[in-house]
Order: sequence, then C-alpha cells, then structure tokens
Amino acid sequence: MIVTPLTKLLGIRVPAVQGGMQWVGLPPMVAAVSNAGGLGVLTALSQPSPDALRVAIRETRKLTSKPFGVNITLLPSINPPDYAAYARVAVEEGVKIFETAGNNPGPLIQYFKSQGCIVIHKCTTIRHAKSAEKLGVDVLSIDGFECAGHPGEDDIGGLVLLARAVKELKVPFIASGGIADARGFAAALALGAAGINMGTRFMCTVEAPIHQNIKEKIVASTERDTIHIFRSLRNTARVYKNKVAMEVVEIERRGNAKFEDIKDLVSGARGRLVYEKGDPDLGIWSAGVTVGLINDIPTCEQLLKDLEKGVEAIIAGLNKVVVTEGSASCPASGRAKL
Repeated sequence: MIVTPLTKLLGIRVPAVQGGMQWVGLPPMVAAVSNAGGLGVLTALSQPSPDALRVAIRETRKLTSKPFGVNITLLPSINPPDYAAYARVAVEEGVKIFETAGNNPGPLIQYFKSQGCIVIHKCTTIRHAKSAEKLGVDVLSIDGFECAGHPGEDDIGGLVLLARAVKELKVPFIASGGIADARGFAAALALGAAGINMGTRFMCTVEAPIHQNIKEKIVASTERDTIHIFRSLRNTARVYKNKVAMEVVEIERRGNAKFEDIKDLVSGARGRLVYEKGDPDLGIWSAGVTVGLINDIPTCEQLLKDLEKGVEAIIAGLNKVVVTEGSASCPASGRAKL
C-alpha cells in the first residue's frame, strides 16, 4: 500500500486522482475510479446546468460509497457558466472534495473552504501555486507542459516544476501531466509529490464513456501525436493531432487570428461528437503526450492495481541499491542513498 499525505487526507487507497475531463468525468467513470481505490472526479461543466450536476452527484453516490470529487474549471468565455451555482449545488449535495483550475479561482476557493471542503487546485506555474496556497487550498496539482488540456504559457516540463514545488510549497502537491505508468508514478513520488493526477490514461479504460474507436486510436498513437492550439491567443491547449487541429494551427500561423476565425472548428459540440461517434477527426479533443505510453484498455480496477504493484516494486528495487561516489551501484539492504 502506498501511504502519502493525499491518501490520508482524502481517505483513498491509491494516491491517484482522475482529473476533471469534459464529457469524460461522468458518474460511471467517476465511480469506477473511486471504487478502484483512487479519487474519481465529476466534471461539473459536462453537465448542462447546476440542476443536472445535482442529478449526476446523486447518480454517482448510488454507484460508489467511496470518496469522489467535483471539478470546476474557470476558462475564458464570452458567456461564462454560473460557476457559483454549480459550486453551491455540489456543496448542498454533500460533496467535500473539489478540484479547481483556471482564471481567478479565489472566490470559489474561499467559498469551498468556508463550507469545510477540501480543495485541490491545479496550477501550471509555481508562482500561481504559491498564490493558491495563500488562499488556503489543501493540495496543489502541479501541471507540467506534457499535460492534455491547458498547460499554461511558460512551457515548463513537470520534472522541473515538481523539483521547484518540493522546495517552495508548504502544502502537499500532486503531479499532473506526463504520467501513465508505474515508472512515472514512482518518479513523481521521488520528486516529492503526494500522488498523481491522470487524465489521458483514464480515458483509455473500459469504463471511460468514450467510443471504443477513440480508445483504440490512443493505443495506436505515439508521443508525437498531439499538438498545441490557441498558442497565438495565449490560451494554449494540447489536443490530439487530427485534421481539425491542424486546420486551427494553420489559421493561427497566418497571423492576427481571432477566436471568431476558429470558433466553429473548436466548438465543444464537435468535440463531444468525437467521443460519441468514434471518428477522431470530427472535432478537437484533448490528449496528453502520454498517448505514447498507453498500450492497453484495462478496467479502472486493473489499472490502479497494476500501478500500485508497479510502484511498490520500483521502490523496493531502489531500496536495495546504494549509489556511492565514483562506483557502480551494488545491492544493499538499507534505503536508497541517492
């Protein structure tokens, strides 16, 4: 068993969080992750209204007695959703764990903390993480450049961000982006993380509510099969490299692109059709570079069991190794000395 500050705080067995994913973080997916020992997370904005979120929370609770959370991500929008109403409904329904991300999260974080909730806030920079820490978040999710979705504008990989985080942050943090196997999981723990956040890896599970064709597309992909869009708009997003994504990139490369020039190509409705119809070229869909590490479609239970056993084996192996200056490593019975 892997015991960390995250497992103790959330009451979970495996320190692995299923990140909030649009059209994917639905009740069956969330319950499957939580039942397997991790933390499943409902994506609030996958629901068309706060009342629909209320129904989804109740449905999830029927499927699992384990802890689960709700994600609310604040993104630039011409007509922003009623974030406060989504938050209020979730609290009314007894949700105690929230994942927040995006622009100006202060009011949401303050509301959740006033209600006695646990807040995991996702950041792509250490400076933003330190600001969130001052707002009272319980856990920080440090998002490296490898991640699916929005990696920020600084282009800093997780390896460096996590090494900075362990030196500068006071609250526990989890690693997000670039993790899909036991080696990545163990590396995150070695860098000081209290756990991991995975999105793309959970998309490629039996319970993920997306078309089998898309899961098989992920399995067949390499780490070179994602691309960034919205770079010229300074709202960078990593998505699967398909025909639509390439068309968006081409429009941006012409210069002076405005969101109106690409809005029809990147609409959420088109992206949702990808998951429903199974055609990877119907719209934009998020994917991290971990597509290059995924080669099977397990159940959530099998995935987390394999990760847990793999991490334990790696740690056990490291604890049999001593590295001394100027010599090769040799077996030893103590803890790793690195």
